[in-house]
Amino acid sequence: MPASFSITPVGAFTDNYIWVLRQGARAVAVDPGEAAPLMDYLAAENLQLEAILITHHHGDHCGGVAELAQAWPDALVYGPIGLAGITCPVSENDSVTLSMGTAKVLAVPGHTLDHLAYHIEGHLFCGDTMFAAGCGRLFEGTPRQMLDSLKKLAALPPETKVYPAHEYTLSNLRFALAADPANPVLSMRMSRDTALRERGQATLPSTIALEIASNPFLRSGVPAIRASLLQQGGRPDDDETACFARLRAWKNDFR
Repeated sequence: MPASFSITPVGAFTDNYIWVLRQGARAVAVDPGEAAPLMDYLAAENLQLEAILITHHHGDHCGGVAELAQAWPDALVYGPIGLAGITCPVSENDSVTLSMGTAKVLAVPGHTLDHLAYHIEGHLFCGDTMFAAGCGRLFEGTPRQMLDSLKKLAALPPETKVYPAHEYTLSNLRFALAADPANPVLSMRMSRDTALRERGQATLPSTIALEIASNPFLRSGVPAIRASLLQQGGRPDDDETACFARLRAWKNDFR
């Protein structure tokens, strides 16, 4: 078994997290959209960047790679095939060997077609596919693809810790409460996570078990969600994919 490692969120832009896995003096960064905050953190902690894991091609997830590669030319960059700056292209079922352990690569299209997630030692780094109480917008993929990707992640062990790339939790919970208002887990999450944000703390990581219990996009087929969709003016629909698509469209316009 590998030695234990820690995971630290480094803030970027307004609501991004660059997740840093660290073991001893070695570090792995997930989705460094900008280089400066990560470089400052690594310097302050006297860490050597071993590798970078990229989930997809959006600039707020990979925009810092070129600058980081100049500062740490020996750091390997893992990510989707065909993406600029990737030195080690990976895809579904590939394994990435790190000093912290082995990361299994999962293809999770939906938000983008090239989206990947990394599962390492009970920790899931899922970019913009699964959020705390939410999921990413469908910029390139179909509702069926996103639903299948979410189900793939939900099939991981329930104790798996979930590390999305954005601090979207409170806005996601507001929508979740509109879609699933009688769910007691959501009330608990809103109270707890509001207090965390008031203290300037991250609401993440979540867990697979918590997301299954309260994320409306993992519950799009349950009667309570379907009832809320009907109240939005929809028609009765027993097709889970159709319900998911309507739920995602509702979230797109939710304020």
